[in-house]
Amino acid sequence: MAIFASLSERLNHIFSKLTKRGRLTELEIKTAMREVRVALLEADVNVQVAKKFCADVAEKAVGQEILKSLNPAQQVIKIVNDELVELMGSGNRKLNVAPKPPTVIMMCGLQGAGKTTLCGKLAMNLKKSGKKPLLVGCDIYRPAAINQLKVVGKNADAPVFEKGTQNPVKTAKESVEYARSMGYDTVIIDTAGRLEIDDALMRELEEIKKAVDVAEILLTVDSMMGQVAVNVAKTFNERLEVTGIVLTKLDGDTRGGACLSIKAVTGKPIKFIGVGEKLTDLEPFYPDRMASRILGMGDVLTLIEKAQEAVSEQQAKEMQKKMLENTFTLEDFLTQFENMKKMGGAQALLAMMPGVGNKVRAEDVDEGRIERTKAIILSMTKRERTDPSIINASRKRRIAAGSGTSVQEINQLLKQFEQTKTLMKQLKNGKKRLPF
Repeated sequence: MAIFASLSERLNHIFSKLTKRGRLTELEIKTAMREVRVALLEADVNVQVAKKFCADVAEKAVGQEILKSLNPAQQVIKIVNDELVELMGSGNRKLNVAPKPPTVIMMCGLQGAGKTTLCGKLAMNLKKSGKKPLLVGCDIYRPAAINQLKVVGKNADAPVFEKGTQNPVKTAKESVEYARSMGYDTVIIDTAGRLEIDDALMRELEEIKKAVDVAEILLTVDSMMGQVAVNVAKTFNERLEVTGIVLTKLDGDTRGGACLSIKAVTGKPIKFIGVGEKLTDLEPFYPDRMASRILGMGDVLTLIEKAQEAVSEQQAKEMQKKMLENTFTLEDFLTQFENMKKMGGAQALLAMMPGVGNKVRAEDVDEGRIERTKAIILSMTKRERTDPSIINASRKRRIAAGSGTSVQEINQLLKQFEQTKTLMKQLKNGKKRLPF
């Protein structure tokens, strides 16, 4: 599901009516803004935030230079985009780094928001940039919380410091000393979660904050909670002065209220967003890119970054060479599918493409078919992948049995492969141009 699919669909419908009218009147713009306010409220955006947002857009959009421009609808959409960016925080805010290591990051939040898993995601993200993180188990109240952190740490290849049911404040202090002596440059403290705001546990967080020199206090917020999440963030911020927000479960059926309200209500920036269950599914938050996604304009920069993470420059050059020389094989086809999976899957990639964006629905992308295609190729011998022309009827029956598919699906794959090779040959000979 595309991020904020319902809200995006509503906004695109509203703006499509504007683009059909050509020149706009002040009344038409204000009517559109009333519809936008309803769409925002239905997305669980804070009432005051939605009201101010629409008032600001309307004020800028009814200026004479807008109403008299050749394409006022596009100008209005640009104003909405700019205001969305401003609403969510203007620019990407990087993590604070302590002047002298280790940098201590304190993770807090309600139970169920994904805080412990997020510790592992953050550790993996930091390792990619050359950091050496240490996870610290300070949740001594939730059963198996420390064991869960150990599992997450193992999967993220990050060590875990824990002292069982020892006082969490003491454990936090000892973990920093341990990190300093062992050369860890980042300490990520997994504090106790809570089902609701609890004064005793909030005091414990305040004591941890006083006991260690904390560079970041990151609040984990479940974006599916909407306005409740914003109220939780406000309370945590009043007690702890959080330095940043991490929104989790943005890949779920979220309406968008938390993402669009939380910065305006708390004054604290969103620093990361969780977009999946895997430890790699954590992205730095860029307000401009999110605004583009909400307005259905794609997110090319994130798409490029994901591609660079999944495919090395050397691999990309080799694949380009094979395509131009028309020498790529079904083995290369399989590699492309694996790379697509690393980048989040076909649906996630299509949702970031301009012009496609939020028009993509889960039912429009058959991820299962992609997996079946991979199974077919994996059931082939190396020689068959290199030279599909040798795949006769008996080989097709064997491959179908091995992959749990049908001969018809194998025929479809081979036909698709041949069509791709023909297209590459035509491109090489200059008979066709890429459709972009």
